[in-house]
Amino acid sequence: MQESLGIGLSTAEMGPGARWVGREQPIFTTRAHVFQIDPNTKKNWMPASKQAVTVSYFYDVTRNSYRIISVDGAKVIINSTITPNMTFTKTSQKFGQWADSRANTVFGLGFSSEQQLTKFAEKFQEVKEAAKIAKDKTQEKIETSSNHSQASSVNGTDDEKASHAGPANTHLKSENDKLKIALTQSAANVKKWEIELQTLRESNARLTTALQESAASVEQWKRQFSICRDENDRLRNKIDELEEQCSEINREKEKNTQLKRRIEELEAELREKETELKDLRKQSEIIPQLMSECEYVSQKLEAAERDNQNLEDKVRSLKTDIEESKYRQRHLKVELKSFLEVLDGKIDDLHDFRRGLSKLGTDN
Repeated sequence: MQESLGIGLSTAEMGPGARWVGREQPIFTTRAHVFQIDPNTKKNWMPASKQAVTVSYFYDVTRNSYRIISVDGAKVIINSTITPNMTFTKTSQKFGQWADSRANTVFGLGFSSEQQLTKFAEKFQEVKEAAKIAKDKTQEKIETSSNHSQASSVNGTDDEKASHAGPANTHLKSENDKLKIALTQSAANVKKWEIELQTLRESNARLTTALQESAASVEQWKRQFSICRDENDRLRNKIDELEEQCSEINREKEKNTQLKRRIEELEAELREKETELKDLRKQSEIIPQLMSECEYVSQKLEAAERDNQNLEDKVRSLKTDIEESKYRQRHLKVELKSFLEVLDGKIDDLHDFRRGLSKLGTDN
């Protein structure tokens, strides 16, 4: 016997040639993280899947029953037949659970949003009501068939009494009838199992294809994320360079402040010299008879004028330095403003790309 996957699917018999026989059909599909209760503690949850997997409701046309099925790779992690006495309980905004007495476990599902959990719970209630109706109809059929069998049995007994057959022949005929019935039921069960096997093969193939497509999408998202991360690192390096330039601008500002203070000091000294020059000129006018002293004053005046000229040259040099510093500062500001505009555009592109990724994740 070939290795079974747990729901009637054989790993050796799965493949692209499997046909959908139309007996069991999916009626609702979503994605969630699957958990099972710890059989030892009956309290802790154990993850049954490493990531979010597809969880689907299936309707079995032949058996008129409903099942919840989830496959992670080649492993069936949920195969739960829904009965009317089952209850789906929301334990949080994104988590729900139900108990399966046949599987002797409790299944838990973690969804990415409260809306998905609500839709799954509503579908569970609908399927539960449908299972109850199907069970009632099946019970009515069983009771009708039982009544018919009892009537046939009574008639057969009367006929046997009328025919006065021997006890040995009657016993052999009864055993033969039982064997025929058992053989008919066995053939019918084999046919049902073959149909179910073919159906689940196709279901598993479709689930495998969906998982492969999902894995390809994840790889593409990873590549795009890597590209965005490299771009982000480049922008961060550029920001560091701009911060260094800003620090240099601040140093230039501090240097300009020092130059302004020095200019103010030189201007104050120049005013003092001018005042001294005025006093000397007054003295030269008041005491014309002191020629020698006037000559000395003239020499001193000339020296003061030379000092004044030197100071004026220094002032002009300092003003030139200030103008150059202001020009460099304006140039750096223009470059900084241009880069910030480029940076804002890149940030907007990154936001648009992130919204596209979020929308793509929500659609999937």
